[in-house]
Amino acid sequence: MRELARTHKLVLVVPFFEKEFEGVFYNTAVVIDADGTVLGKYRKTHIPQVGPIFWEKYFFKPGNLGYPVFDTRVGRVGVFICYDRHFPEPARMLGLHGAQLTFNPSATIESVSRYLWELEQPAHAVANGFFVGAVNRVGEELVEGARFYGSSYFCDPRGQIVARASDSDDEVLVADLDLGMIDEVRTVWQFFRDRRPETYGELVELRP
Repeated sequence: MRELARTHKLVLVVPFFEKEFEGVFYNTAVVIDADGTVLGKYRKTHIPQVGPIFWEKYFFKPGNLGYPVFDTRVGRVGVFICYDRHFPEPARMLGLHGAQLTFNPSATIESVSRYLWELEQPAHAVANGFFVGAVNRVGEELVEGARFYGSSYFCDPRGQIVARASDSDDEVLVADLDLGMIDEVRTVWQFFRDRRPETYGELVELRP
């Protein structure tokens, strides 16, 4: 992957099954800059346990690297993985750390969460004033009902989907993203300026 990044002058976000040592595994994505430099990695924080297919708590430990943002040749890139997208906190952390472009690599099947696929991530983009690359696997597993619906897309800071891939075929999705839009949007929607963090302390203490 590093060689591909160098050859094609691409910044790559590469998900992989990370083995830290025997019996300790993470669902991880590494960020590689356009010169092949490994800038760092993110480990999936929220681990689902949803039968009959996604038994991730039997395999993965929750991530322990926080929510890093990486300075790449194309801008400041952040990553949150699959199930992380259902939580507002990872996106907010990436936004506060200065992310301009975030990626959410996923393997999501047809289910009630299909509706959320195009609801949550545009909302993250609006709330945090950044771009989102929502990336979902396409195809089928040899498990009944496990159809991955693809539908990857890019979303701008206004919450508009600006490019979308197929829901049934492999595809390379290409979009031109103007990072200058971030300043334009944040000048009008001053959500970061008007935050009141001194009032949010209970967020980490309250339980539903």
